[in-house]
Amino acid sequence: MARIRSLRPNVSRDEAIDQFSSGGPVELLRQVAFGPVRSVAEFFIPFRLFQVEILNSGKRDQRVLGLDAVTGTLDLYHFEELPGPGEVVVVETRNCPLGLLDDARAMELVIAKVRRVLFTTGFFRMRNLEISAQPVAGEICIPYWVGFRGRGTQARFAVMDAVRRRIEGAKVRNLLQAWLTSISKPI
Repeated sequence: MARIRSLRPNVSRDEAIDQFSSGGPVELLRQVAFGPVRSVAEFFIPFRLFQVEILNSGKRDQRVLGLDAVTGTLDLYHFEELPGPGEVVVVETRNCPLGLLDDARAMELVIAKVRRVLFTTGFFRMRNLEISAQPVAGEICIPYWVGFRGRGTQARFAVMDAVRRRIEGAKVRNLLQAWLTSISKPI
């Protein structure tokens, strides 16, 4: 088993089970369509952290952003500041894909993603835009809860960010599915 550094989760296993099998009409429809919740598992995605500096129209903005180190396809993870010792735990797990991105490619991706986000706020607001990113040493993993449901041989799953208490979308599900279905080969 690998030893990883992870953000401390804000959602316990029991809370995740409650979230994935919450009562009400929506859960009843999910059970009819996809089957009951069968299992809940912890899953971790490694992220590389960057100190990003944005210079736009003479204004300087600094951010701490995380880029998934597996494929670089997930949305950037925003941090108020670098995680301190009280926010990080060491975990032994098998449920963590390897970080495959090299440093140069990761830096290219984080700058491109920041530029894309800025341009969506208004292309004409950009004047003399400069974006620089400095990698922070080491990786930090983000914990997720995966809820598996189904009947017979059919299985479906949902993924919840265990820090932000938010159900994730297709990008995280696709990364997890690719990792689950790979046989000791990189994603």
